[in-house]
Amino acid sequence: MKENQNFLGNEPVGKLLLRLALPTVAAQMINMLYNIVDRIYIGHIPNVGALALTGVGVCMPLIMIVAAFAALVGNGGAPRASIFMGQSDSNSAEKTLGNCFTTQIIISIILTIILLLGNRTFLLSFGASKNTIEYAVSYMNIYAIGTIFVQLTLGMNAFITAQGFAKTGMLSVLIGAVANIILDPVFIFGFGLGVRGAALATIISQALSCIWVLAFLFGKKTFLKIKRCNLKPERTIILPALALGSSIFIMQASESIISVCFNSSLLKYGGDIAVGAMTILTSVMQFAMLPLQGLGQGAQPIISYNYGAKNKDRVKAAFKLLLKVNLTYATLLWLSVMICPQVFAAMFTSDAQLLAFTANALRIYLACLFLFGIQMACQMTFTSIGKAKASIIVAVMRKFILLIPLIYILPAIIRSNQTMAVYMAEPIADFLAVTFTSVLFFFEFRKVLRELSA
Repeated sequence: MKENQNFLGNEPVGKLLLRLALPTVAAQMINMLYNIVDRIYIGHIPNVGALALTGVGVCMPLIMIVAAFAALVGNGGAPRASIFMGQSDSNSAEKTLGNCFTTQIIISIILTIILLLGNRTFLLSFGASKNTIEYAVSYMNIYAIGTIFVQLTLGMNAFITAQGFAKTGMLSVLIGAVANIILDPVFIFGFGLGVRGAALATIISQALSCIWVLAFLFGKKTFLKIKRCNLKPERTIILPALALGSSIFIMQASESIISVCFNSSLLKYGGDIAVGAMTILTSVMQFAMLPLQGLGQGAQPIISYNYGAKNKDRVKAAFKLLLKVNLTYATLLWLSVMICPQVFAAMFTSDAQLLAFTANALRIYLACLFLFGIQMACQMTFTSIGKAKASIIVAVMRKFILLIPLIYILPAIIRSNQTMAVYMAEPIADFLAVTFTSVLFFFEFRKVLRELSA
């Protein structure tokens, strides 16, 4: 093992988390621009902005699925590579990287074919109406072509961060985000391409990020390099990585299913305006989710490496610090949304009716946001120490057992305002899920620490 890899096991945990988390949080905030800048520009297209925004919002389930498959491979393989590094087994770490690279290419090809052939059918079933379907199809037809760039950028970038190269990982995202911000207004307004211009700007930007990521992992500065001898998938390497990544896959892919459930239910009770508001609500939720994921990604190399090295005290210290920072951020954002919801809504639309409706819905939908720091800290730690089963249980509990049934149950109970009853499903599910996760984590983490002491 190279000597300078040992900083993950030697530097003070607080200093190390700051060093790794700042770039990963910045990367997630920048990555958020990919998803949000398009919507901001689209929402302000003259005359058709509100409908165009709703149409692109209906595309989100498909976009989430693409990102979820990247997480399945990348966020499953990267922690295992870190654990192997902690065990001084660089050969297995590089095999994991090579196997994951090949797997992502295969998945990208399959997804591209499916999206190009079936996106109209998917979008209609996901809540598109006759008023919004053409905007949704126009966006998705172009976005599908760039699937391989999205997959490789998101998935392979996780291996850069997992080695401790957090700044390089941040630059991967920054390159694409800056390009997207520049190209969006040029294609949308300058060339008059509308939603197609937004999609085109996105895939070009992701292609630039992809080139940067692969250049690094094939280059000389990386500890783990993509090598031809490691590209053939081996069951003993790729299956454990996919098992570990399945919890994050479920968490992200279920967002797609949940988005469909929300959109179909909201279209029934509130029409296009309620579906349009949901696009904004999920965008604001990303202000919470992505930075919290960034903090988790910053802590992951520390926890995984020291778990592999059987350093109990550093694993415990890293989790406690992650939990404190997560809770602080989630609480501050929750206060901001509760006090000034109209500020967040106005970022995405200038339509007076949609703005007023969304500001009210935000307070309901994000009522339990302050608790989410606990959920993300526990779930990311489960993944970091290779506890695939516990991580899957946590993900399934929140989304499938709690949230999806509540989306349909609450409107049947609260008939006075069935649209807002749909939005209420989110905070109720969040409260119950955090309670369950906290109890499970308490017992599982204590067991892990005892094992490390043995």
